[in-house]
Amino acid sequence: MAPPGKRHRAQSTKIQVIIRRFTKFQAKYLTTDFAKRLVFDPSLLWISAILLIIGELFVNVLVIQRIPYTEIDWIAYMQEVEGVVNGTWDYSKLRGDTGPLVYPAGFVYLFTTLYYVTNYGKNIRLAQYIFCGIYLITLTLVFRIYSKSRKIPPYMLIFICCTSYRVHSIYVLRLFNDPVAVMLLFCSINLFMEGYWSLGSVFYSFAVSVKMNILLFAPALLLAYIASQGIYGTLKQLTICAGLQIMLGAPFLLTNPIAYLVGAFNLGRVFLFEWTVNWRFLPEEIFVHPGFHFALLLLHVTLLAIFAKPWYRYMKSFAKLQPTGVGMVSQLFLLPLFTANLIGVAFSRSLHYQFYVWYFHTLPYLLWSTPYSIWLRLCILGLIEMCWNTFPSTHASSAILHVCHILIISGIFWRRHPTKDLNIDIKKEK
Repeated sequence: MAPPGKRHRAQSTKIQVIIRRFTKFQAKYLTTDFAKRLVFDPSLLWISAILLIIGELFVNVLVIQRIPYTEIDWIAYMQEVEGVVNGTWDYSKLRGDTGPLVYPAGFVYLFTTLYYVTNYGKNIRLAQYIFCGIYLITLTLVFRIYSKSRKIPPYMLIFICCTSYRVHSIYVLRLFNDPVAVMLLFCSINLFMEGYWSLGSVFYSFAVSVKMNILLFAPALLLAYIASQGIYGTLKQLTICAGLQIMLGAPFLLTNPIAYLVGAFNLGRVFLFEWTVNWRFLPEEIFVHPGFHFALLLLHVTLLAIFAKPWYRYMKSFAKLQPTGVGMVSQLFLLPLFTANLIGVAFSRSLHYQFYVWYFHTLPYLLWSTPYSIWLRLCILGLIEMCWNTFPSTHASSAILHVCHILIISGIFWRRHPTKDLNIDIKKEK
């Protein structure tokens, strides 16, 4: 047994070590400078992300418990997949209260699973909690993208989490299929960023099989395939994407291939004017006119062609720099993807309220890719949120939404040569 003097000295030494460690911790973290970095430094975004995800868990539980569920499409989804459960594989015979089934096979399999898990679709509360999980997974995937790319400041995560009632409503109060497709999309983007191209293609194709809007990312993704994988690698990835679609759709294709292809991948579907968010200021006869649809398609393709050259340059630089392992390199990959989707949204024949999640999580990234001041970026973000929360949409809300889209696309076009600045930042990070 050590003498009392030695025990006292040993205890004093331990106390001194603890005090020194606390002093170092205090000097490093308990400072005004570090507090500012938590708010503004993209490299510390992960800290805010963890706290906000925990907070969002409680917020969503509160929303589910306190705010009444609103039935829109859930019962129709269950009716559509119930036909498959009962042995009907003829796509033309699958329908619900809102009309015929218009989604690809991946939707059928996923919502058939939910059909069984939720007691044939009757346990709405359980379905809400499942969609709460989908929301949190999506948020985690998005925050990982933002943390790795180091593009936006941490305080912008608050705008993603805390300012959109509409998005929370789409996920846990409406139970649309759009959030499921978006979750799978962001999973694929994370895999692409890490160089898992084949697995990423599987998840991307699976997302398309849930809802076709995911194809809006396809033009930029094709350029990414070509730039990073070469011609043969691109053919391999396209084969994976197409093969998964054929495999998932096989039972329907073998039964009635025309009905499945026309119904699930109907690019000419006419939407109801009463639900449009973006074209309320047009007369209904113009809204449903095929000439208007063709003009939008032409503008969409033209803008994609204008952006194709800088996008390909970004993707070539991404392919070259990705092996360095520097997270900021992913900016070269993300901007073309997100911009291609925005262009598709901007020239959509109609946007319904649940379509907001198609691009909501990418808006901060897109705005921080423009040359605008922070206040103008936040103003644009606020106006977009206002437009999507105006129900029913008005002439003014639709027009403002288009102005915001045009401003973002124009700003990205003006700053379409960011590679030099990014190279400088990468050298600093190294």
